[in-house]
This record gives sequence, structure tokens and C-alpha cells, in this order.
Amino acid sequence: MSAPVGCETAYVVVCRLDDITPESGVLALVGGEAVAVFRTHDDQVHALSAWDPFGRACVLARGIVGTRGGTPYVASPLLKQGFDLHTGQCLDDPEVRVPTYAVTVRDGVVLVAPGALP
Repeated sequence: MSAPVGCETAYVVVCRLDDITPESGVLALVGGEAVAVFRTHDDQVHALSAWDPFGRACVLARGIVGTRGGTPYVASPLLKQGFDLHTGQCLDDPEVRVPTYAVTVRDGVVLVAPGALP
């Protein structure tokens, strides 16, 4: 997911894309928030809050990345709830959602915008 074209957003450098193994994530501090940045098997990059609302810990970056019904998701390493990488929506509890962040890759570098998307 990336910011709209023409949007003046100050991105934070997280790492090189090659530093994230496909189907895994890394943890980054972006604007004072713990953000989990994921790379899928097709080199798409997504950013969610690292906070697991069920396990009450910042562990989502260490979750298992895969697909469920064609939807890329991460399963929490604690209690295994799945979160849609596009929307942050919990796939196991429709009343729970984690914040998502604008993320882009420029010249092989992963950048995340501070502040959760609405």
C-alpha cells in the first residue's frame, strides 16, 4: 500500500527490501509507533501496527505470513489470530482491527509514513 501520488508525506527509512525475507516481517519504530513491516511472496510490502490486541504485546512482526482465501495475512505468534495485511482487519473477529500505515519501496528501500491511515 502506498501514499497517493502527489501526497507530501515524510517517510521514514525502515530497511532495504532485500533485508526482509519473503513471507516474513520486521519491526520498526516509525513516528514513535511500533510498526510491523511485511514482505509477501510476490514482493508486496505492507505495514501494520505491531500491537497484538489479543496477546497485548508488540509481536505481530514475528507472526506467520501467508494467505487465507486469497487474502494476504499475518497470524499472531501468540494466540494465532489472523490480520489482513491490506486493511488490518482481524480475520477471526470482525470487531477488531489494527492500524495500517502507508508504505512504499523506492530504489530498493522500504519507507513507512508516520501516522496510521484512516
